[in-house]
Amino acid sequence: MEVVKDAEDYKVHLEAFEGPMDLLLYLIKKEDIDIYDIPVANLLGEYLEYLSLARELNIDLAGEFVELASELTFIKSKMLLPEPEVEEEEGPDPRVDLVARLLEYQRFKAAGQSLVQRPMLGRDVFRRPATEEENDREGETLMQADLASLLNAFQDLLKRLPSDKVHEISDKGLGVAEKMLELMEVLRGTEQIAFEDLFKKDVTRSDFVVTFLSILQMVKQGLVKILQERILHKLYICPLITENSKTVMEDGDHGEKNGS
Repeated sequence: MEVVKDAEDYKVHLEAFEGPMDLLLYLIKKEDIDIYDIPVANLLGEYLEYLSLARELNIDLAGEFVELASELTFIKSKMLLPEPEVEEEEGPDPRVDLVARLLEYQRFKAAGQSLVQRPMLGRDVFRRPATEEENDREGETLMQADLASLLNAFQDLLKRLPSDKVHEISDKGLGVAEKMLELMEVLRGTEQIAFEDLFKKDVTRSDFVVTFLSILQMVKQGLVKILQERILHKLYICPLITENSKTVMEDGDHGEKNGS
């Protein structure tokens, strides 16, 4: 019972992750939706499902996530209004403003990613783009995973959980801080490890929740980064761990126990 209480009391603030536009673009790509003809009702359902999962995990979402949910609900209601019996000139599509903002954000993000991926030679000086031949030699470039990709991967793991384990309480008694130490031991000496491999020891839903919250906290503290080849592809956890980092973690953990 302690582990569930720990997960419920543990709030994760996500300054390290992206905002609601990223989640919306992720869902559009995931469902292979035409950005110029968005089925708002279906997209809203998916969006709210992700928000519900985030709240269940006690993830502290920014107010913009709720604002966008309200906007999608408003657009959905406008599109569901019955057409007038008398022929009138059609009004503007209620999705136009949203589509324009999504396209602008998509262009802005693509430009930012292009700059980040270009190696810097000095202050504000970038190396020339690699040729196609050089890219083939270097292989696929991994990019930073966003919150939507993380939630989607975690949701997939939960769906594989046997139904009799969903409400079972873990007997491990591990809290988030202790789980972080355990994960750091697993990551020690590795360049990267598949996201789902960190959940191999987990049996119950509460185990999964504590592991996921621990990973988020490790990202926030700069102990790991989460990469993927492209959206909807496999996630990898890459350690940024030093002995000093581990010592600080252990000292903090012992301090919590001694103070309790």
